[in-house]
Amino acid sequence: MAQAHARPGEVVRLAPYGERLAEHRTTAILKAEQLELVRIVLPAGRGLPEHRAPGEITVLCLEGRIAFDTPAGRQVMQAGDLIHLPRQEPHALLALENASALVTLCIARTA
Repeated sequence: MAQAHARPGEVVRLAPYGERLAEHRTTAILKAEQLELVRIVLPAGRGLPEHRAPGEITVLCLEGRIAFDTPAGRQVMQAGDLIHLPRQEPHALLALENASALVTLCIARTA
């Protein structure tokens, strides 16, 4: 069954999951014409291998700590930290502890 996305004008709660983080999984929050939001959930020691996004992205760490690797090096993100990457920038993530983050992806318009 497909995940229901948020509708325009609908409030979405993004509070930390806290002790219940292990009960949750990565969830698509919304997909619009030019924007996609996903809440990724990463148990400690798990991550996403190096990849590239087709559009600009931001990643906002909501809870936990995440090692974020780019060609510029590794940065450790914690709750409240935000990073922006241009389109096609290679990056990888590794949860240093149970973590969740909000990924915002700009979808390029086609002519």
